[in-house]
Amino acid sequence: MTDSHSLEPVATFCGNCDCGCPQLFVDPSAPAERRIVLTDDFGQRVQMSADQFSSLVDEAKQGRLDGIALP
Repeated sequence: MTDSHSLEPVATFCGNCDCGCPQLFVDPSAPAERRIVLTDDFGQRVQMSADQFSSLVDEAKQGRLDGIALP
């Protein structure tokens, strides 16, 4: 597991509370295939490559993820 001190914060999602909101980081010391780190408020993390993250962002921009957030 990566030392959390090497993570560079990029974004915090929610941020309106003090509950440990999901966060997006870059870990410059990680191998390229695990450099992007997404944490959740339960202490879990997903690590992916910049290419995988770019694909996720592209899908979101095209609206393919919009239905997920609906109640």
